[in-house]
Amino acid sequence: MAHRITPLEEAIREALKGKPVSYNPGIGAFETTTTQEFLASGWNGEYRWPVHKDPIFTPIFTAILGSGGFTLFGSTISYAAIASAIATTALTVGLSYLMTPKPPKPEDGRQPLTQPIPYRFWGVGTARLAGAMMLWETAGDKMWSVQAFVGHRISSYVDYYLNDDKIVLNENGVASCPDNNSRYDGRVRIYTRLGLVPETPYAALVDALGAAGVWTENHRGDGQASAAMSCDAPAAEDFPTVFPYGKPALSVVAELALCWDFRDPDQDPEDDSTWAFTENPAVQLAWHECFNPFGTKRDWRKALLPVLDMWQEEGDVCDELVPRAAGGFEKRYTCGGFYSAEQDPKGGTNAILAACDGWMCERGDGALLFVAGKFREKYVATLTDADIVGHTIQHDVLPEEECNRLVPKFTYPATDYTSTDTDFLEDVPAQLQAGRVLPQDANYLWVNQWRQARRLAKREFARLRQKKRGSLDVGFTGINAVYAPWVRLQTPISIPSMNGKLINNRRSVLSVQRGGFQMTFVVMPPDIEAWLPAIDEGAAPPVPMKPARRNIPVPVIDTVYAIASSGSAYVRVVVIDPDRDDLTPALRYRIVDIGGGNSGAWIDQKFLDAVPSAGLIVLNTNAVPLEGQIEVQAAFIGANNRYGTWSPSRFLYPTGIAARHDFSKATNSQYLFDV
Repeated sequence: MAHRITPLEEAIREALKGKPVSYNPGIGAFETTTTQEFLASGWNGEYRWPVHKDPIFTPIFTAILGSGGFTLFGSTISYAAIASAIATTALTVGLSYLMTPKPPKPEDGRQPLTQPIPYRFWGVGTARLAGAMMLWETAGDKMWSVQAFVGHRISSYVDYYLNDDKIVLNENGVASCPDNNSRYDGRVRIYTRLGLVPETPYAALVDALGAAGVWTENHRGDGQASAAMSCDAPAAEDFPTVFPYGKPALSVVAELALCWDFRDPDQDPEDDSTWAFTENPAVQLAWHECFNPFGTKRDWRKALLPVLDMWQEEGDVCDELVPRAAGGFEKRYTCGGFYSAEQDPKGGTNAILAACDGWMCERGDGALLFVAGKFREKYVATLTDADIVGHTIQHDVLPEEECNRLVPKFTYPATDYTSTDTDFLEDVPAQLQAGRVLPQDANYLWVNQWRQARRLAKREFARLRQKKRGSLDVGFTGINAVYAPWVRLQTPISIPSMNGKLINNRRSVLSVQRGGFQMTFVVMPPDIEAWLPAIDEGAAPPVPMKPARRNIPVPVIDTVYAIASSGSAYVRVVVIDPDRDDLTPALRYRIVDIGGGNSGAWIDQKFLDAVPSAGLIVLNTNAVPLEGQIEVQAAFIGANNRYGTWSPSRFLYPTGIAARHDFSKATNSQYLFDV
């Protein structure tokens, strides 16, 4: 019988003529290759595996033909060393999570790291951190210290803490504690630097320690976001009052990395002065993979440019507004946290992916594919019987792997950036069948919104409750499916029980011994996108109230937004329920600028009939002006009709102004509004 020329042979013949080979690129394929690329790969004219239909070539594919390894970034790597993921998802639950590099716990950001040569930190979004101690010195009656927070430029400093006290700084950097005026007594002064290149030395520190050579004009800290602190020593009998926690430990809440937002035409990837602060996980991930000095340092031209449209779309998905049960909206996914350069950068990648239920894949030509956690049919590939050369199907989970209660953990700004639980998700029938509760934690340490943590945990719990999972050995003809987050199986012959099923590609690795690739999967839950805020959102996590003036706690504002109503607007303020019947909530608001830089008069409003619900108190103001920015504060009134301390201000624009401004890049929830 005459030998039938296969599509692979035909493609190789065309290549050997020096003509480019073209083929259907699909979601993740590389488009062309040449004779020189075939010869450079060491191909010896033979192929040793069955080909059922036209393969999709990639540089990974051509680089391993007939050779003992392949070249990656100029280094030859053997087959045994390439068992790393081509496609991967975030790990947040179970033993796999315990084995991955993890970011520091939020509580680690309260005390500075003290060691002779500390590792540097980096961070994205908004986070509380103390960095590493660079100087601790006394001179006369003053104590001087310098802390380096992160090893790159940051956007701004938002809040300051001395130990557990939240403090405010005046225009001269002098610290005071609103909750206790006797503390610090004007004896603490704080100076900050954003990490410019070159940076400005601390003049006061140079004046005090420069003559001794301890800290001179050359101690600038180029590219290092830092803070210096001076403390005046009080009399011995006053020390416990002024410094109740002993020596003051400074920590800050900062808006961290400036990132290239590829959706903004005014930003240049090669000019970091045009970059801006963001809490968008897609933009942060691109920065971490390509521009972070402590990241994986990929070439953005190879990693991002070939699939820039995809990254732009996923950035918009992260910024989509989702409704809240109390009204208003918040962004679908935001992210914020810090990381140590001591750890593998993959831990930072995992933390960002976890914040958006993301999926990432490295294509053969070096391009990075990224999909945020929102199902779309266009990202579904297909695997047929001809593509699958082996499989392992698990129709149930082992008892030790069973989970019938999932507890989401996130970082809560309302508790001064500590790890906090939201309401857990559980399967009561499964608990009755198992005879006990089998809980697991879902770790979203770079998530700062409790509703977002609940949304992410609901998606993860739906996947955990899917019993069918396993792995597929995929031949090279099925490479497009390796490059897709979701795969539909057409396997009536090889795996009839999975025929027609939609699966989630959780991890794929190159595995030549198994015929091409090995894909780990779980059946896609049909209701993974279901979200009813009134039912699924749960209650706000409780916030322990700190003692304050007249024993009245300071309110914690959860959200603020404006609502349009019949040609006017009012402001809705949602505060955390203090769980005390003797307190009455109150609001005050004013126009920030009525002309000449002057603020308007405060307008007070009490809410005698406010009723808590799901851990929240919803307060609606009277009609507010439609023009100008509004400043809002909240307070509680005690049983003796005395006001407690007013909360920190929140700012917003009524809908009349907001409709004429582009707030697509707003990062704080107070800028989200009803339209």
